[in-house]
Amino acid sequence: MNIGDVSRASGLPAKTIRYYEDIGLVRPVRGDNGYRDFSAQDAHRLAFLGRSRSLGFSIEECRRLMSLYEDRDRSSGDVKAVAAEHLDRISEKIVELQSLKATLETLVTRCHGDERPDCPILDDLAGQQDETAPHR
Repeated sequence: MNIGDVSRASGLPAKTIRYYEDIGLVRPVRGDNGYRDFSAQDAHRLAFLGRSRSLGFSIEECRRLMSLYEDRDRSSGDVKAVAAEHLDRISEKIVELQSLKATLETLVTRCHGDERPDCPILDDLAGQQDETAPHR
């Protein structure tokens, strides 16, 4: 399979496939002409990587998951540990995003959005919050 074929089969752009090759996540055979020749296994591996990345796993986590996937003597506990660590980071990020959302909701509520130049949003960004206004 050429890169266009494996791109269609895996659902990944050719640029991503080239990047994954550059960092050693996939190693297609090179023909005498220098062109990449991807196997069905390469296409499957790329689809696996695409799904892993869509779930937010880092490149290094994908590398570890791919290694575990290809190791038939693996322990499912090792796979679970990688996924659980990632889930913990996602949970922390959700808390952080909820805090950002609450702050922005407060600022948007406090801003009149009219023709006046005063703006609590800009004041907050500049570190000049109105000390008389209620804070969360």
